[in-house]
Amino acid sequence: MMSPIRQPFDQLAALDKTIHEPARLAILTALSACRSAQFRYLLAVTGLTPGNLSMHLTKLEQKGLIEIEKGFAGKYPMTSVHLTDTGRGAIARHWQQLRDLEAAARHLKTSKIPT
Repeated sequence: MMSPIRQPFDQLAALDKTIHEPARLAILTALSACRSAQFRYLLAVTGLTPGNLSMHLTKLEQKGLIEIEKGFAGKYPMTSVHLTDTGRGAIARHWQQLRDLEAAARHLKTSKIPT
């Protein structure tokens, strides 16, 4: 049986590490607010370098959380990224897990901890 004191911390350990990594969490959160985003926009929002952003996007694409579309706007290359249905559900669940964890921690703060 799980201790009520340890339970929130066990929940923290159970978070999806692919999503919880700060750069990927920022990318997925930004994408959850729109239908799609351009690579340059994600660079600006996350503060990542182009190579680092590409690496994180590749990992998210491999997990089926995003789709990447490459094309051209006139003569200029353009990369567009959007969440898949799986990705949209995963980021929503992740933020709910964090809210639940925060609520559990607040509850612990007000409860008596046995000594």
